[in-house]
Amino acid sequence: MTSQPPSSPLPPEQPAEAVPTCYRHPDRETWVRCQRCDRPICPDCMRDAAVGFQCPECVAEGNKGIRQAKSTFGGSVVRTPYVTWTILAVNVLVFGAQQLIGGRVISELAMWPAGVAAGEYHRLITAAVVHGGIFHILFNSWALYVVGPYLERAFGHARYLALYVLSALGGSVLGLWFDPVMQPSVGASGAIFGLFGAIFVVSRRLNMDVRGIAVLIGINLLITFVVPNISWTGHIGGLVTGAAVAAALAYAPKGNRTLWQVAALGGALAILLALIFVRTGAILASLA
Repeated sequence: MTSQPPSSPLPPEQPAEAVPTCYRHPDRETWVRCQRCDRPICPDCMRDAAVGFQCPECVAEGNKGIRQAKSTFGGSVVRTPYVTWTILAVNVLVFGAQQLIGGRVISELAMWPAGVAAGEYHRLITAAVVHGGIFHILFNSWALYVVGPYLERAFGHARYLALYVLSALGGSVLGLWFDPVMQPSVGASGAIFGLFGAIFVVSRRLNMDVRGIAVLIGINLLITFVVPNISWTGHIGGLVTGAAVAAALAYAPKGNRTLWQVAALGGALAILLALIFVRTGAILASLA
């Protein structure tokens, strides 16, 4: 008589291993984990690390301890001088509008002391985007193209834009004080002279040879006073303002440098606004 051996009991059924999902996208399966926090991360959340991948939070946390690169005088690093290209584009577009519309553009945007005194304060800035002819805009555009990118990389976008605008304003303010009340003037020359003054200051600050820029400034000043119908006030006002603002930015103490620079820019603006307020009052009194 034969008999079958008793069958062994079946092993208990094992629960299936849970498939990990991305901690930021629970609907996505993934078997990759962050090398720092060990959380599952999907391809969209993977950030390359020295070994493997990290999640966005760990990368951000690690970057907090990394010192961000700065320009020579404290601004963000500039790879493309967008401010300079934008100013050039605006100048060209406005000049194109001058050719299409005619004198209306100049009459609305030119620096005109009587108009400023009447409340048209925009003229103090808009005069820097209007030009009196093809040679006028060509020279200013060439100068901006040559000098602008260097200064923008030295100061960063924001500081460079402040330098340019304050230089243009400084030229207009000196014109407001010393040009005939009814005489309009146009051009970015005040801002350009401000950049000339700034590059002279920056070169001195970096112990570079300044003879070339000094000769350039001297020649342009000579032209200013020899050639008729050139606003000497715009050139001198822009030059002095640009040099002063650049000195404040370039020589600011490294400790709390940004605070010192902001204070200097605010102080320069306050001085110019005070000069505008005093002069417009005097002009209104003389015209009454």
